[in-house]
Amino acid sequence: MQRAARALARRFDEAFRPLGITSGQFSLLMSLNRPEPPPMGPVANLLAMDRTTLTAALKPLRRRGLVRVAMDKNDRRSRALILTAKGKGLLARAAPIWERAHAEIERNLPGVKLAELRAGLMAVS
Repeated sequence: MQRAARALARRFDEAFRPLGITSGQFSLLMSLNRPEPPPMGPVANLLAMDRTTLTAALKPLRRRGLVRVAMDKNDRRSRALILTAKGKGLLARAAPIWERAHAEIERNLPGVKLAELRAGLMAVS
């Protein structure tokens, strides 16, 4: 599984290279694409990472102006993660790349029951 995960990450990293993001950064941006800015804790949980790792992953996205961190309006002790207009624009360009890469991967898995594969991977995560 680790070997497959690394191979998939490399494939997506290569696909996103023209946009200057990695597959992990794409996932992080996608996790912030919500009607209301989410707090850090739920984002870290969704991405299966601790808050320290999330904070480190946010730094390059913040430097590029793709993400902003602000005080959570519902809990002043918490921080909300805001996808900026620039971040939304990049995400809009990245989503079709992600879809094409996924379609290509699925075409290279003949005979695999994709719904069962996804369910199994969700169970692992």
